[in-house]
Amino acid sequence: MKQAPDLGRPAGLTSRRRAETLESVKSSRGSPDWLRARSGPLSTRDMCRALERIAAHLRSSREGSSAELALEKVARRRDPFHVLVACIISLRTKDEVTDTVAPRLLERAPTPDQLVRLDEEEIARLIYPAGFYRTKARSLREISRRLLKEFQGQVPSEIGTLLTLPGVGRKTANLVVSLGHGAPGICVDTHVHRFSNRIGYASTREPDETELVLRSRLPGRWWTPINELIVSFGRQLCTPVSPHCSCCPVRSICLRVGVTRSR
Repeated sequence: MKQAPDLGRPAGLTSRRRAETLESVKSSRGSPDWLRARSGPLSTRDMCRALERIAAHLRSSREGSSAELALEKVARRRDPFHVLVACIISLRTKDEVTDTVAPRLLERAPTPDQLVRLDEEEIARLIYPAGFYRTKARSLREISRRLLKEFQGQVPSEIGTLLTLPGVGRKTANLVVSLGHGAPGICVDTHVHRFSNRIGYASTREPDETELVLRSRLPGRWWTPINELIVSFGRQLCTPVSPHCSCCPVRSICLRVGVTRSR
């Protein structure tokens, strides 16, 4: 019989925030029955063991290397607006491009007030060759206008409010909350979605569904770091096709759901 997910309070979250999170989960299609049906058989204890091993592996593999994800450099500033701008630019864009064009734009316009004064053509020129750079230029200018008009130039810290901004989805909203505001947030992109299902912790079809499962089961101390860990791990070993299972640090834990070929 499949066990119900552990809905206990995760480490690092206040009881009030935990209650608000669970209420949000329930109201957005995450009823207890829904969560049970979409929670995989892997236990939370084993999922945490896997993440600890992945963290150790990445620390070891990064020794002597200056490799850093594009958003990590921006996140070190703890500026929610800078994180928001970099996240918008990074969507469907290679890290090395984001790493070049986001600082270029933010050096020219580091605040909403300065960015809104640029016309769309100049913004587009500054963030080229990011994917969909013209659409993103329009979104970035409109976001800046909305921030000035509705939020006194400040970036909201609530996911629901962030989602009302043009071009902002749950992935971007969670990154802004966690990397920009330093609050708990779970960013679920294709890497985290694939890993959570492959290891057997979730049984979902969409990243948004995976986020709900992780919010209900995963201890809070892993909420913010899981994205950085799994993005790096997904590029190195847990690739979409033919993952490197033979040298994977979590091969004794992973249920390898959906894996038909590996290396």
